[in-house]
Amino acid sequence: MQFWLTQTFNSLALGGLLLLLSSGFALIFGLMRIANLTHGALFMIGAYVAASAARAGWGFAAAVVLAALATALLGGLIERLILRRLTGNAQAQVLATLGLSFIAADMCLVLWGGDPIPIAPPGWLAGPVDWFGFSFPSYRIAVIGVSVVAAALLYVLMERTRLGARIRAGVDDMPMARAVGIRASALFTSVFCLGALLAGLGGAVGGPMLSAYPGLDADMLPLALIVVILGGVGSLMGTFLASFIIGFLYTFGTALVPDLAYVILFLPMIVVLAFRPSGLMGGARA
Repeated sequence: MQFWLTQTFNSLALGGLLLLLSSGFALIFGLMRIANLTHGALFMIGAYVAASAARAGWGFAAAVVLAALATALLGGLIERLILRRLTGNAQAQVLATLGLSFIAADMCLVLWGGDPIPIAPPGWLAGPVDWFGFSFPSYRIAVIGVSVVAAALLYVLMERTRLGARIRAGVDDMPMARAVGIRASALFTSVFCLGALLAGLGGAVGGPMLSAYPGLDADMLPLALIVVILGGVGSLMGTFLASFIIGFLYTFGTALVPDLAYVILFLPMIVVLAFRPSGLMGGARA
């Protein structure tokens, strides 16, 4: 029983990290129609920045905030200086973001070396939690809580604020949004920064679980792509649902049948797309 409960919490924690990573990816793709392949690199950079800040004596919370803000700034620079010049050229945008991801990976290797850098969780979350005779890792429970809070705040942003209304209008019909006075330029930058911030936040929060290591971007980006495609491109509700589905499939698949982990991960996605090509919540408003 301990095994099943522990793996369930591990699945929920991984699903929470995927939610932070994939929701930003879904926002960017839903509004800008850019398959941002640097998103995994932003996740990795967030983990490395948080690790460096923690080593420099910053508190864990401050390190997480710094990582999120640093990746948001980096995302804004990428959108302003590179992707804006490639507007309307989808192939060039994909190639540019792919190239940036390779550059980011090499730069992280140069700056931080090839050894994994562990990130210690806050002291009050370092130990296990005992409930009804079972032990659970307290930090992973906190990650689940952080992801749920972040999802709730993102929902409020999208449904209850002027920025959210502009984003939804842009996703539904960008030419009409421009016609009613919405500045697409500022909107694109805001959304790209928000998506990058969520990726960096996921990397920083996931650091105590995963560590910061070369290849973290390549490990996380395919999972984010699966989540976005399975949930329905541009649908935040679909992203929320698919994040936890993939979290369970990947965690239990790796634990029970490691040789078939990717079969268990990809086969349900293929089946869903065969019968519902738009994804689980395809067509749902972002």
